[in-house]
Amino acid sequence: MQRPFLRKNIYLTVFLLILPGALFAKFDFNANCQKAYGFIFELKLNAARQLVGTEKKANPDNSFVPLLENYIDFFQLLTMASKTDFDRLKGNKSIRLNQIEDDTEQSPYSLYAQAEINLQWALIRARFGEQFNAALEIKKANSYLHDNAKKYPGFPLNAKGLGIVNAVLGSLPEGFMKRTLSTFGIKGDVKTGVTIMQRLAAGLPKSVYEPFYEEVVFYYSFVLVDVAHSSNAYAETTKYLERVSDSSLLKSYLKAYVSTKRGHNEEAITTLANRPSGQQYQPFPYLDYLMGIAKLNKLDLNAASYFNRFLQNNKGVNYIKDAYLHLGWIELISGDLKGYNQYAAKVKSSGYTFNERDKQAMNEVGSPIPNTALLKARLLFDGGYYTKSLEVLSGIKETDLNLVKDRTEYFYRLGRNNDELGKKDAAIENYQKAVNYGKGLKAYFAANSALFMGKIYMKMRNYNQAKASFNTAINMKGHQYENSIESEARDSLKLIN
Repeated sequence: MQRPFLRKNIYLTVFLLILPGALFAKFDFNANCQKAYGFIFELKLNAARQLVGTEKKANPDNSFVPLLENYIDFFQLLTMASKTDFDRLKGNKSIRLNQIEDDTEQSPYSLYAQAEINLQWALIRARFGEQFNAALEIKKANSYLHDNAKKYPGFPLNAKGLGIVNAVLGSLPEGFMKRTLSTFGIKGDVKTGVTIMQRLAAGLPKSVYEPFYEEVVFYYSFVLVDVAHSSNAYAETTKYLERVSDSSLLKSYLKAYVSTKRGHNEEAITTLANRPSGQQYQPFPYLDYLMGIAKLNKLDLNAASYFNRFLQNNKGVNYIKDAYLHLGWIELISGDLKGYNQYAAKVKSSGYTFNERDKQAMNEVGSPIPNTALLKARLLFDGGYYTKSLEVLSGIKETDLNLVKDRTEYFYRLGRNNDELGKKDAAIENYQKAVNYGKGLKAYFAANSALFMGKIYMKMRNYNQAKASFNTAINMKGHQYENSIESEARDSLKLIN
């Protein structure tokens, strides 16, 4: 018969073993580290730095310190996107990994931390065009996570990295990164990645790993929006963000970003206008750019002030060309063709093309000047103002559009608005006209029409027509967004086959 005091000690031991880092001497996720981690995900990076510095002096062997330092660098580069900072900070990676590798304690956090640091740098490197190094880091992260899952199958945080890797690799278009990772034998699946992350986000609040909840929601939201292109992205993100404090600037960013991407434009504007502010928060110029996007999506030409503020404060490499493009559009809508051309010249001469939006901006200014009515319809659609967008399109006659590109866009815009309003027959009719007109164009309108037409047919369970539409999208080559449209069409085909 077990003695009461012995039974009590066994229960205490089991409880301590499941706490995040409690008994792992060199991975001590103590109160100080947890507070620093919380500040990081509120984007209070200076406060986090101070706490991490204090912990480093008090417990120099705590291997959570290099991991937290890497989080701080990650969000520094995410918010500022400075090439100077990137070149200065990337040398920290190997120093931190060496410190963690020297830790011989048996802990589920050891391989997890190494995977996390590699994955964070892979995501950052991709933003600065270092594709090959990013691929190597994804390979390492994937290997560490699988090894850790075998050693510690009950450690839930493995699922975060494995979910991200699965989703990102499963969505990669044909290109250098995918070929490189394929040579390493690494593949992914978007649906698997989303499922893994959804389960983790749902389960964490009920577990002792709840402090990691906000980070999981951060990655899960981006996977839903930018990787899986999920129709549930807005609803899921909104649901999971409810638990996150309103004092988090990261929460405002996520909510506004997803709202802008999913046509909840008024909510994006309200969120950005009411976001927490003050010197305790990390500067985040992108939020002014995002407000400019949201304002212009409702044809509010005061958007120019936000784009100009972004350009003035931004020290980063991304969205510069796109900001100038939007300023050009404002001039065009105002009837100032000369002003548009001046900004078009700035698109060509300023910024970089690491980012997809900036690449697209270069394509835009290399094409004929946009039809103003079609541009207004496009912006209103992006803001989720579908009825207003259709009203603008109703004032356009097909016969007044001389360029094939404009006619293709006209039917594409009609299709997209009708699709969002649930008018599936009208959407299919207009999508098909866009496909017929635009098959040979560099513009993406025809290929995207085929993709969305396939999605409608799939919902209607007309799988033969859906397959035909997806294959039409795949077979169109040499157009804008070719890789992403083809990748999404192939993923859709997998759901049918």
